Amino acid sequence: MSRNILVCVAWPYVNSEPHLGHIAGMNVPADIFARYHRLAGNRVAMVSGSDMHGTPTALRAVDEGVKPEDIAFRYHDVWSDCMQRMGFAYDLYTHTHTKIHEEVAQDVMLTLDKHGFIYEDTQLMPYSETEDRFLSDRFVEGICPACDFDGARGDQCDGCGRTLDPSDLINIRSIRDGSTPVFRETTHLMIKLSAFQEQLEKWVRTKNDWRPNVRNQTLGFLNEGLHDRAMTRDIEWGVPIPFDGYDKKRIYVWFEAVIGYFSATKAWAIESGSEDDWKEFWHNPDAESYYFQGKDNIPFHTVLWPAMLMGYGGLNLPTDVVANEYLNLDGQGFSSSRNWAVWLPDYLERYDVDPLRYYLASIMPESSDSDFTWEGYLAANNNVLVATLGNFVHRTLTITTRNFDHKVPEPGELAPQDQSVLDACEQTLDDVANSIETRHFRRALYEAMELARVGNRYLDAEEPWRTVKSDPDKAAKTLWTALNVISTLRTVFYPFIPFSCDKIHDLLGFDGATATDGWQKRPVEPGSSLPSPKPLFRKLDPEIVEQEQERLLAQQSDN
Repeated sequence: MSRNILVCVAWPYVNSEPHLGHIAGMNVPADIFARYHRLAGNRVAMVSGSDMHGTPTALRAVDEGVKPEDIAFRYHDVWSDCMQRMGFAYDLYTHTHTKIHEEVAQDVMLTLDKHGFIYEDTQLMPYSETEDRFLSDRFVEGICPACDFDGARGDQCDGCGRTLDPSDLINIRSIRDGSTPVFRETTHLMIKLSAFQEQLEKWVRTKNDWRPNVRNQTLGFLNEGLHDRAMTRDIEWGVPIPFDGYDKKRIYVWFEAVIGYFSATKAWAIESGSEDDWKEFWHNPDAESYYFQGKDNIPFHTVLWPAMLMGYGGLNLPTDVVANEYLNLDGQGFSSSRNWAVWLPDYLERYDVDPLRYYLASIMPESSDSDFTWEGYLAANNNVLVATLGNFVHRTLTITTRNFDHKVPEPGELAPQDQSVLDACEQTLDDVANSIETRHFRRALYEAMELARVGNRYLDAEEPWRTVKSDPDKAAKTLWTALNVISTLRTVFYPFIPFSCDKIHDLLGFDGATATDGWQKRPVEPGSSLPSPKPLFRKLDPEIVEQEQERLLAQQSDN
């Protein structure tokens, strides 16, 4: 029976171009998961977009002397283009500066108020006397009271992941001019997070299939006790507040951005012509929802967003929050401000998409931080994609087309070693499916590549280039079997390297599209025509490692 699978991908701030650290932990695993489930016959809605109202966007606008929407739309267009070029198969990639998002965010706020979970309170908030305005969340930084990290922001500490209020910071300062703000009274709307403490604890303790880091961080957050939190802020960039007296304030972005998953699903349903389809993903109790995040976003998706959903009522809670650790670059954290990054638009100008998708999946930081290096990228491309997968596909097709008149040979009765390889195909389909279902993407990729290794060992043992002269029937059997291995590889690799799998699809002479064939080995029919083989991947010159390292150092010197 078909399942309804909602795939929710973290909303990036649009104050700069995307780099590899942005996509490695969120977009890549989400796309693998969504593509698999579509092949498996499930109904998928994969949604995300740009967080237009994040403070980093407003900060960059101040720096450049332009309106925040100018920055937001400039970089939203860059992000949207990169997502498309990477092959991330979103059903809707949108942004939070839309009318429907505004309406849905305001509806959530009004409903929480109707249910008694919002109240007004006066708070002390940092105020810049030099700029004559309140400073919200990321306009201030200081020392984290929990881990002593110097550089914690007014909403969260990147050192320990703890959510914060500006008043928590030690030695607070404005990031604009370094001045020390004073604290002045301001009135805000508060959400009663404390009212959900017991309900959230009970719910989280049932999540035994969550990754340990996600479950443990969430329980640790809850063990500290939930505190009511401001859901409005003193800023004029964002979603208007649907209450009188709040004209110069906006809905706090931490509250508003997560609602984007809900509003984007509604927008997708409307754009697809079936405006009630969103209900199958949000109201149907059998539907599943998976949230792909970085580890810094865990509490927002395992505590704050579920509390909002509980308060709203009638909407599905997350099935899983699939949070990855960080991807580093040559041992250092990616940093936009220091220009220590491989920028995605820059990469796409020089290299192919699938080698990057493959390498990022192979080093995905599922349980600990991992490291992108150009040496590793080169090895993944040349030693694995070219030498293992590409080599098996190319030599099988070359021997077949050259000796059997560009036709799939008739296999006759299979020998035990042939059947063993076909059995490995079926086992790989099961293994990769189970690994992706349980969100073990690196393991799934390894299992898929292991089948290519099985195919290479099989060819080496059977030597069809020799037997085609001495025993053509045996060679036909070997090559027909190997072609069916290639058909299986086309399927199991499709979630990871879809462009290459579409090439395999064409090289096997298949009609239709890879994505419509389902999670199965499509039989290679004897007698069907095969086109002339072409290499799947480009072998890269080892000199790219030194070239890219020099490029990276030049970036920093220009910063």
